[in-house]
Amino acid sequence: MQKTIILGVCGGIAAYKSAELARLLVKSNINVQVVMTDAAKKFITPLTFQAITNNKVLTNEHFWTTNANETMEHIHVSRNADLILIAPATANFIAKINQGICDDLLTNICAARNCNLVICPAMNTYMYMNPPNLRNIEQLKNDGVTFVGPETGDQACGETGLGRLTEPQDILIDLNRYLSNSKLKDLKILISAGATSENIDDARIITNRSSGKMGISIANEAFDLGAEVTLIKGKTEVLPHKGIKIIEANNHEEMEQNVLNEASNHDIFISVAAVSDYKADHVFQGKIKKDQNVLNLKLIKTSDILKSTKKLFPNLFCVGFAAESNNLINYAKQKLVEKNLDMIIANELQKTMGEDQAEVVILDKKQEKILPKMEKKLLANSILTEIYDRFKTNEN
Repeated sequence: MQKTIILGVCGGIAAYKSAELARLLVKSNINVQVVMTDAAKKFITPLTFQAITNNKVLTNEHFWTTNANETMEHIHVSRNADLILIAPATANFIAKINQGICDDLLTNICAARNCNLVICPAMNTYMYMNPPNLRNIEQLKNDGVTFVGPETGDQACGETGLGRLTEPQDILIDLNRYLSNSKLKDLKILISAGATSENIDDARIITNRSSGKMGISIANEAFDLGAEVTLIKGKTEVLPHKGIKIIEANNHEEMEQNVLNEASNHDIFISVAAVSDYKADHVFQGKIKKDQNVLNLKLIKTSDILKSTKKLFPNLFCVGFAAESNNLINYAKQKLVEKNLDMIIANELQKTMGEDQAEVVILDKKQEKILPKMEKKLLANSILTEIYDRFKTNEN
């Protein structure tokens, strides 16, 4: 079902970013109803938002309508909304909301709301740090209002500090988490993702072609679904959401150490990382000179991090990934049993590595299930649903 958000725009220079925010919300299939203060119209026109959202923009003129066929906008608007988002929110607006002042359409809508309110402050750093403003924010938080930002950085006034509006893309990430089905709430999920590398000498490494897209997609989706996510990552082509705890792991040893350090604090471990299976027996100091026609490297096998983790933490729900070039199901079943996993996700190497879409087969000790080819973000959601269902079954 399509969600509806009331986007309140106040009068500040950051109002221009609200147009981009509205565009991102619409692109995410959210119905956006914009409400502007008089001051906001001095920075950006209602026509801009109307063109982006395809909805009439509400202003103070609608507050004083005398048309008998029109309902009272300040009351009925929020009745159809899933959430009210104020971005940017000025110090003046925050003070009014905290004191219950209702002197325009937007403050009245907020006062008469029956849905959640999210505020994104944007103002000069000294204005933000002004004690009355901080008291207003603290009181509103105590009243159940959610705040996103502000951020630290350069400001339009020429000063630098805390007070910048959070970037629209990051606001959207927080809203997705806020509006989503929070079925993973209260779960702590540990995820490994990306490629590790092993040194040959000071210039060369052994690594693999993993992009980390699948692991990052699962981490982001788990975060959006309310989980507390810790991501241990090697090299990746994409970055995780803000709010996810990130631990860097460049090689097998760092990955293993970090996984074992974190495992006891989590309910689920999803091992997606493409970790080096072999490393050089001897790492050369400096750079090997190209003065031989043949260079022999002795490689030694690394330990199996997932297998060790399950053995040391038998109550941890462990999920593995099996990327194979042939005999997909047989090899996946073999790993499932040998590592004593709760679940394994199998995919064909040639069709998934580095791609934006994938098809996988999910296996546990009782059944197999094919998830058809789809975007990795959608696939991540489906995988997490399968993990959650099996985790709850094991728990019971």
